[in-house]
Amino acid sequence: MNELHEFLVRCLASHREWIIVTNDGRSFAFENSEIEVDEHRDRMLFGFPSDTGYQTWRIDGAETRRDELHLSLSRAAGSELSSVRLVPRASFSELQASVELARLERANRVAAMLRESFRGLRLNRVELNRENGRFAQIRYEQSGIARACIADVSDSLLPEFLISSACFWLAKLSKRKRDPVRSVAIAAEKRSARRLQKLHALLREDWRSRVSVLEIKDDGRIDARPALEFEDLWSGSVPDVRVPILAQPTDTARNLIALAPEAIDSVFSRQGETVRYHGLPFARIRRLAGTERCWFGTDRNRQLLSEANVAELASIVDELREYRRFASENRRHAFYHTAPEAWLESILRRDIRRLDANLVLSPVYHQFRAEREKIDLLALRRDGRLVIIELKVEPDREAIFQTIDYWRKIERIRRAGKLRSAGLFGNLEIADAPTICYLAAPTLAFHRDFDFTASLVSPAVEIHRFNLAEDWRRRLRVLERRRAR
Repeated sequence: MNELHEFLVRCLASHREWIIVTNDGRSFAFENSEIEVDEHRDRMLFGFPSDTGYQTWRIDGAETRRDELHLSLSRAAGSELSSVRLVPRASFSELQASVELARLERANRVAAMLRESFRGLRLNRVELNRENGRFAQIRYEQSGIARACIADVSDSLLPEFLISSACFWLAKLSKRKRDPVRSVAIAAEKRSARRLQKLHALLREDWRSRVSVLEIKDDGRIDARPALEFEDLWSGSVPDVRVPILAQPTDTARNLIALAPEAIDSVFSRQGETVRYHGLPFARIRRLAGTERCWFGTDRNRQLLSEANVAELASIVDELREYRRFASENRRHAFYHTAPEAWLESILRRDIRRLDANLVLSPVYHQFRAEREKIDLLALRRDGRLVIIELKVEPDREAIFQTIDYWRKIERIRRAGKLRSAGLFGNLEIADAPTICYLAAPTLAFHRDFDFTASLVSPAVEIHRFNLAEDWRRRLRVLERRRAR
């Protein structure tokens, strides 16, 4: 471990300025003094400030390729994996130029497909978006009408991002005094186009008429996908619901919870039981051949608990008690800033009525799976209406679209009667009424464009905004609740 630490320190010292390129295409420029490489409890940690706060990751592997440093990273007990490239600033401009050129070439190919696929289309301008250069912005005329189209040229953008970006760009282009654009299309590959169709059906009617979805075919053509009606979202077969396990903690888990009952809880899955400290997993319990086995650790190097290492487990809990608390003296420590949404979720899961007194205290489902997605919390109101609770602790412009996509999936299951037949809430009746969405976040964590994105959504989707106090780690308080419109 000392050799790796010396190697990384030597590499970083070889250049005064570095560009960190994350695996989702974002890049950050730093002086080498701003990048931290530390040894901690037989782990090598890599830290740097980013646009979402200070990040700390465990280094699982490192290698040099030419003059670049490549790191394999993990955090949140190995549940989050990532990789970064550290590029000397001198050569980063060349790398950035080549990436931008490749994306611009792809944007021009999409523009050429549009021209070949639709009669009477005349291209006016093809460029990359200024913020990050990850999607194409194409302006053209068709039948004398100014139109626009966006397309992902980085293979990294989710449908929620594409549809929100299209609406923001349309809002901007429609205000132009000269040749205002009245409609925008989103060109995407088949799978993404199908998801975009479903999100499109949840837009307010005036926006549905101005936004359309195009599919990029394998043969180089682009076809318009028909707009789905609201009722089309509920057609087709619906799979049976797997009710999440709600069991009593095992003896091992109860012993661990007793170390800090106000902070430690356990959650169940089909793989077994996970014990968490304010939402951060630090132990996993499995029953093998009738015997409980416990593995502990906050990273991928977990140990099987035995009498010989019980002191090490106690030491981890002591560290969590020291750093994963509101009054932590080191808020840059990984235990403090890792998995903040899980921390907030763990607080609400103990007493969901802190958010809304009308919610039924139990059961509250954590990470409920709807199709392939996991919803933060699923609860029931006293009047029988289902409630999706989405939590955020950092500004997220796409939060509204992520939430309404969850709403669509839960509504599809509810309308098919699958939730009721599964006995999800025991003897409590699920009302024959649309699901409600609660979006909760610290006040400053709501994106500045939240009200605009909420205004894009069909009034059939009921969304409530909960502004939480910024010191939610110390005491969760709802400062304001209002219907998002």
